[in-house]
Amino acid sequence: MWTDHTIGCPKRDDNHPMTGRSGTVADIRPQQADEGDARVGRRRIHEVVLEQIEEQIASGQLKVGDRLPAERDLATSLGVSRPAVREAIRVLEAMGTVVQGTGSGPDAGTLLSAVPGDALTHLISLHVMLASIDTADVVRARVALERESTRLAAGHAGPADHETMAGHLAAMDDPAISVAEFNDRDTAFHLAIARASGNVLVAELTTALRVAMRPTLLHALQALQDFPATAARLAAEHHGIHAAILAGDGDLAADRVEAHIDGFYDGLRPPGAAAPGT
Repeated sequence: MWTDHTIGCPKRDDNHPMTGRSGTVADIRPQQADEGDARVGRRRIHEVVLEQIEEQIASGQLKVGDRLPAERDLATSLGVSRPAVREAIRVLEAMGTVVQGTGSGPDAGTLLSAVPGDALTHLISLHVMLASIDTADVVRARVALERESTRLAAGHAGPADHETMAGHLAAMDDPAISVAEFNDRDTAFHLAIARASGNVLVAELTTALRVAMRPTLLHALQALQDFPATAARLAAEHHGIHAAILAGDGDLAADRVEAHIDGFYDGLRPPGAAAPGT
């Protein structure tokens, strides 16, 4: 069933078997299909579909939870092929802005969503692996974001947030912890701080950068000659960060997380190599 916010479709006929109820949807003017044809000559066809969807989102006619029209109807209304519509939907899925439901219930069809975290993580991870983003740039971006998320967490973290952080700290304090588990707990501790910041965008970006760097950090930890000593030092630094957050001292927490990140990467650089960002 179409919603009141479907796009690229004519007004609903109350008696039409496909609509089933009254209401209106965003109209595509008769000339829009011709306009789409003209634009196809200049760009890839699926970009026409993406542009139409983006326009509907920007105007407020499409919102999170709304269902897009069926592939056939969207293709007809825009004057493009069904494969072009299919490609546009795949792009939107990769961007984390739609999810594909199955079956015939209320969750069936293509629904607008707002879960960009995985998409951001995959995008940044790919560029890091392809070396199109220098590691030094990632480190400086991490410092900037984690300073802010840690400072905010000092004022926003609640009991559940502190319990989560404390659980990860306790696990990292175990002298018998494996390298892989330590790396996972380290990542989870930093992500718990980001999620406690109260700023969704800062949390998502912090998460994307930290998860993107996870393989690099794991490799670095595995290459250490004395992992237990490094793990103990990093765990102590984590406790210091958490203590500052618990005390509500955002500036101190931010300073400590910056020193923590810089200190770890400093230990990975060959002697005489420049620090990130210098």
